[in-house]
Amino acid sequence: MLDVLFESQIKSLPLIHRGKVRDIYAYGDDHLLIVTTDRLSAFDVILPTAIPGKGAVLTAVSNFWFARTKNIIGNHLADISLSQVLPDEQERRQVEGRAIVVKKLKALPVEAIVRGYLVGSGWKDYQKTGAVCGIALPAGLQQADKLPQPIYTPSTKADVGDHDENIDFDKTVALLGADLAARVRDVSLQVYSQARDYAAERGIIIADTKFEFGIDNKGELVLIDEALTPDSSRFWPASEYKPGSNPPSFDKQYVRDYLETLDWNKKSPGPELPAEVVKVTADKYRQAQQWLTGQ
Repeated sequence: MLDVLFESQIKSLPLIHRGKVRDIYAYGDDHLLIVTTDRLSAFDVILPTAIPGKGAVLTAVSNFWFARTKNIIGNHLADISLSQVLPDEQERRQVEGRAIVVKKLKALPVEAIVRGYLVGSGWKDYQKTGAVCGIALPAGLQQADKLPQPIYTPSTKADVGDHDENIDFDKTVALLGADLAARVRDVSLQVYSQARDYAAERGIIIADTKFEFGIDNKGELVLIDEALTPDSSRFWPASEYKPGSNPPSFDKQYVRDYLETLDWNKKSPGPELPAEVVKVTADKYRQAQQWLTGQ
């Protein structure tokens, strides 16, 4: 069994924030150390059971996509080694393979969501309204159908424990200004489309994904947080895809499906996960990494 890191303990740097999955430390005035732990959140609740190796998978997959999408947009990775930031070997060993050094940027207050298939909350919305987040779609679509073209459906970023709220494009213009809102939308659709085509060659359908962006000190848009991981995206094995039903996925949907069988009100504290659910979920994360990156 792989080592499990539920919560990092780094004393040599100031802790800024513990999120649902990531622990963020300050490194000087201009950089951050981001540690991706093995914590798992579902229904916006951090579960008490971690998934072994999950943080390392998310880090490797994100770094892979950051490198592949540099032709479209720059990202927040800094050219600073982990040993420079954490000279203490014990501290470094605790987070090796799951920590990145990034530039400190001003994060935008919007999650950029791109949907290529009709599933999840989009499917529920379509059944009620014939549209997804106000974007009208053709009549008669089935669950998990491929959309005529990918759609951009942004949301606000919620605090831990709160739910993100879907917003329309006009609201992003009010938040960001017209030029920046359009750039976020266009870049999101471009990155998704490139990643979708690449993944399709490796037997994976990227049904939807979410991106986060920041602004650097030159006013340039930069891709931050994570990119196209099993946590921020819905990955389906193409061999098991069939419109009309929700295909099995490489992400934490397996955990959500298990939690739906419990008598749990989806509020904190979350329930412990049984060993079998943990093992299957860890295997799904690793499989996604292997298929996408070959590692």
